[in-house]
Amino acid sequence: MDRNKNIKQLESKEKVWDIVVIGGGASGLGVALDALSRGLSVALFEKADYAKGTSSRSTKLVHGGVRYLAQGDVMLVFEALKERGRMLKNAPHLTHNQPFIIPIYSWFDRIQYSVGLKLYDWMAGRLRLGKSKFISRKETLTRLPQLKEKGLHGGVVYYDGQFDDARLALSIAQTCNEMGGCMVNYAKVDALKKDANGKINGLVVRDVIGNKDYTLQAKMVVNATGVFADKILKMDQPDAVKSIQPSQGIHLVLDQSFLGGNDALMIPKTSDGRVLFAVPWQGKLVLGTTDTLREKAKLEPEALKSEIDFVLETASAYLTRQPTRADVLSVYAGLRPLAAPKEGSTKTKEISRSHKIILSESNLVTLTGGKWTTFRKMGEDTVEYFAKITGQKLSKSLSAEKHLHGYTKGKAYGHLAGYGTDALQIEALMKSDKELKEKLHPDYPYTLAEVVWAVRNEMAIKVEDVLSRRIRILFLDAKAAIQMAPKVAAIMEQELGGGEAWIQQELADFQKVAQKYIL
Repeated sequence: MDRNKNIKQLESKEKVWDIVVIGGGASGLGVALDALSRGLSVALFEKADYAKGTSSRSTKLVHGGVRYLAQGDVMLVFEALKERGRMLKNAPHLTHNQPFIIPIYSWFDRIQYSVGLKLYDWMAGRLRLGKSKFISRKETLTRLPQLKEKGLHGGVVYYDGQFDDARLALSIAQTCNEMGGCMVNYAKVDALKKDANGKINGLVVRDVIGNKDYTLQAKMVVNATGVFADKILKMDQPDAVKSIQPSQGIHLVLDQSFLGGNDALMIPKTSDGRVLFAVPWQGKLVLGTTDTLREKAKLEPEALKSEIDFVLETASAYLTRQPTRADVLSVYAGLRPLAAPKEGSTKTKEISRSHKIILSESNLVTLTGGKWTTFRKMGEDTVEYFAKITGQKLSKSLSAEKHLHGYTKGKAYGHLAGYGTDALQIEALMKSDKELKEKLHPDYPYTLAEVVWAVRNEMAIKVEDVLSRRIRILFLDAKAAIQMAPKVAAIMEQELGGGEAWIQQELADFQKVAQKYIL
């Protein structure tokens, strides 16, 4: 992906884009992918970096949603299970099958969860990842060595998917770019343009890096800005009512030894009525999540003390080694863009996770809600509005079969596995310049070559883009990320220019962000 080349495409005053997407997270990327699969022309603008917001802060699960099944949201589960299967098929380099174990402490629970998960298996049909089954107390403790033994009858094993959310977002952006999409990060939409009838026919976008404005013409504009959707709705209609209720979910990252084994732990009932996951991810253990209403949408939300305490206390009730704040390597918070509830209701876990598409009088199309697993289906449903708005006939969607950038079923590339086929080119970089083999940190495998690759091919502009979303170290070990920052800044400056002043500014900016990930 070449950002400068894509910016050049914005200079044409005559070009009319079929669809312009605002937002470079899961939902915006899903819209771009689906539109391009139908042969439409697409430009996508993200005001920060791809997946900078909610889309890099998930529990890292590609799942049908066992919890939604318990709430009776059967259609959402059917849809999500189908999409889960597609995601694992189309991006095998970034997704894998993950076994989960629900510990059973009563015979009633054994019956309840065994039956529920058999239904889950059945709903997945031929896209099932494995058969759920009851396992003995002995096997449960062998597979989850750090689980508390008192009162344990056994466990129920079931299967869901796991993925690297930010790298998947990047892979979708690269795929869209290869399909002819004009993908630009650090590009902020400042105004919507309308014709004499008040219908949207374009927008004004600012290249934040180059400090330049561009006016674009478009047949359809999609607002896929997640928790920031109301900002664009107000840009369209200043008196628009609030449509989004941000709900915060936090995750704590610990050393994997706190659980042991390769299986994930799923605690189906917590004191706040949600489920709690303890999931092995990239050599660490991710604990989460919470559901806390927040008033304001923020790009860098922060975990509340009460949320941190809740996750630690809930995990401690099940683990022999009780984690404390001092054991937390990184804490991250994300905001879910839930549809604002009706007056008087405050329970976010009761708000459906299915997506919703709003068509404004001006023809602005807003996509809200949804979840990572169904990103492609959300995109497909949104693109269907193109025919309603333009009267043009739409070609069939081909996004369900599209292999994503880096797709490989071949050999694993060690810690470079998430790059898929690009791993070979990163290895070639290291062969051509031995210095690029240097590690960014003695305890982690990441190299200088990955930083160079991120700048040249993955549109990394800031130190944080590399340490947070190209390699995931800020989410895995925030203190190590801070230690890596000077090396990353120095090599990025060699690629991008900017001199010592740029390096110092970037390090100061990154330090500010990284502090929020440290307890």
